[in-house]
Amino acid sequence: MKKKFSLALVALILLSLVVPALVLAQQKRDQSNASAGSGTGKTAAPGTVPGRRPRRAPGLPTAAVAQDFSEALSVIQEHYVDGKKIDFNAVYKSSIMGMLRVLDPHSNYFDKEEFDEMKTDQRSEYLGIGASIQNYVIGESVDTYVAATFQNAPASRAGLRYGDRIDAVDGVSMHAKSSAEVRDKIRGPRGSHVKLTITRASTGKSDTVEIVRDAVAQPSVPDAYMIRPGVGYIDMTKGFNYDTAEGLLSALDFLHARGMNSLVLDLRNNPGGFLEQAIHVAETFLPTDQLILSQKGRNGMNDHEYRSRNPDPDRTPLVILVNDFTASASEIVAGAMQDHDRALIVGQTSFGKGLVQSIIPLEYGAGLTLTSAKYFTPSGRLIQRDYSDGGFYNYIYRGGTLRDRDEQGKPVGPASRTDTGRPVYGGGGITPDEAVKPQLLTTIQGRLRDPIFFFSRDAATGRAPGLDRYKVDRAIEFGHDLDATDYPMNDAVFNAFKAYVAKDGNWKTFIPVLDRNRSFIEQQIRFQLATAAYGTVTAIQVLTKEDPQIAKAIEVVPRARDLAMAATRARLQQP
Repeated sequence: MKKKFSLALVALILLSLVVPALVLAQQKRDQSNASAGSGTGKTAAPGTVPGRRPRRAPGLPTAAVAQDFSEALSVIQEHYVDGKKIDFNAVYKSSIMGMLRVLDPHSNYFDKEEFDEMKTDQRSEYLGIGASIQNYVIGESVDTYVAATFQNAPASRAGLRYGDRIDAVDGVSMHAKSSAEVRDKIRGPRGSHVKLTITRASTGKSDTVEIVRDAVAQPSVPDAYMIRPGVGYIDMTKGFNYDTAEGLLSALDFLHARGMNSLVLDLRNNPGGFLEQAIHVAETFLPTDQLILSQKGRNGMNDHEYRSRNPDPDRTPLVILVNDFTASASEIVAGAMQDHDRALIVGQTSFGKGLVQSIIPLEYGAGLTLTSAKYFTPSGRLIQRDYSDGGFYNYIYRGGTLRDRDEQGKPVGPASRTDTGRPVYGGGGITPDEAVKPQLLTTIQGRLRDPIFFFSRDAATGRAPGLDRYKVDRAIEFGHDLDATDYPMNDAVFNAFKAYVAKDGNWKTFIPVLDRNRSFIEQQIRFQLATAAYGTVTAIQVLTKEDPQIAKAIEVVPRARDLAMAATRARLQQP
């Protein structure tokens, strides 16, 4: 059965490449399958019936290829030295993945478990207990600790707290395991049970907690707050899922009620997601009939233009933050805002993904994403980075083949013009209007994260001498808006940390570098304590309020306002 099933998958994929796709982007009946990367729904080929395997037509190339695959597999089974130990699932999956990799880096195959996880992520949730966990090292001991729990999640209800050490999961030791391995062990189907053996941070005593797994919400717009008087900040770094546009509108209402007169929208590290959501986000700020993107597919079947349908857009002066991991749907938004001069773009050149994928469910719960079109920004830019050398690692981590960017990493594709006539360029991503490098950790700062965590753990549990006011003796206060008076850093805290490092043999080597890293140490201690008291979403405010890219975004708000006004005047003067 598995052999027949896999050959049918090969035939289905090849058939979808040989014949034109018969799906138009954003058909209402297929919106739940659209992703952008996506933008189309299920793909059907001539002679197929939804839910059934495609009929193999005589003479089609797929029949010959499927036969070759079958024969090759038979030869492997008969003659390979370990032929009786072949993992057929791995063979079939790697065969399909290898075929898709020849096409482009974004066409992908998902087995049932992966496909289910992808669909769960798109609902802005995951199945587990709802806790953020991290590895920390002390001496030779590597362990996983609870950083925070999420609001209304099973872990929070079960009483897990900041600094609790996870010793075992379902009786299996987690000592020396990576946090990713521990996470995978803890996650599981909704309604299933998992037993955690933990060492309590507050008492040092071992405890066993049984938790029922559930769906844990992960909003794609997790936070919004006033980062400066009059300047709002919206965190949109998590992807474009079903709830993104709705979350943005709620965040805007929240900030307008607090006197916002300019906005920083953070799309850094946003990997993209649903095309429909990117369109809704863009038209939140663009007036009726302004072009958001055009899409061009094979033989004109997937050609489409998407325009704003919003007669009353939000007109708040806007700055958008991007970096080299801003991709796909988030680049659609940034590109539309830049081309229409609606926002000033700050940060680093974005990833450069201009391909649209169709999500195609397959039999037995598997699925694939198949590139079905390219998208172009309103000025006509194709921002897709080069992948012609076929190297997946170079494409993902080194910016493609580098033929599409200059020595400074800026795209060198054809020039286009924004609404006010500013030059912008295709190829290799969205170039920011204001380039700002991120604040990177030094090697020493990376190594300091361990003593900082253990010191903060002691402070949060009341074991740091002279720091009783920093003890966190209550459950997490979710939704807190961080104030300057929350866990302030001063000489007493820094000196206590220095004393902590000096008395522990594991950390003594850091003593000479502490003073020159004081600002970093204090920021990280405050972040840890805020995490213990308010959770990770609020604690991130400690980092963003000292972020150089955000500082530049706030600085250029007046330019963003002037740019948007100039674009409005230009639009009104058009005949």
